[in-house]
Amino acid sequence: MNKLKFIASCRLPTEWGVFTMHGFEEESGQEHVALVMGEVSDGLPVLSRVHSECLTGDALFSQKCDCGSQLKAAMQAVQAEGRGVIVYLRQEGRGIGLINKIRAYHLQDQGLDTVEANLQLGLPVDARDFTLAQQIYEYLGVHAVKLLTNNPAKVETLQAAGINVVQRIALQVGENAENERYLHTKADKMGHMLFED
Repeated sequence: MNKLKFIASCRLPTEWGVFTMHGFEEESGQEHVALVMGEVSDGLPVLSRVHSECLTGDALFSQKCDCGSQLKAAMQAVQAEGRGVIVYLRQEGRGIGLINKIRAYHLQDQGLDTVEANLQLGLPVDARDFTLAQQIYEYLGVHAVKLLTNNPAKVETLQAAGINVVQRIALQVGENAENERYLHTKADKMGHMLFED
């Protein structure tokens, strides 16, 4: 398991209210953050999202995925609730990194889906380490979460790491003509709970 250490905190005013941003660092030097609003260490379940970095979706507004839309929706949900935690893990491209993600996107442009592209490159379909989120929750004093996710594997992984996921809340946003196949691949090949009634 990669060990995290807390580095520093600051105030982060956003379009969706003021968060406290906590910075963490792995022994390897990789950095992660948690955005916190309100009191989250009171023992009550906390609305939360574990979001993996997606430069193309979060910052460059790509429509190839739903990541940026999910991040915005999670921040809006935390604001509406008045309390919550967004764990932002710097695990670009489901852990394969930005350059490999560009290579995978190139293969997708040629007709492969996201799973096939990663496998053709000799990369894992999902290389993320969600135990990092458990360490962040532990630091913040969060012991139970209402998790904003469509990914049942994320729920199972967090539960295996010792996080009490008391509820899974669907986060079905950002579907468009460009990412329709991507979303169906996540549902069909990775078990994501999308397109629910």
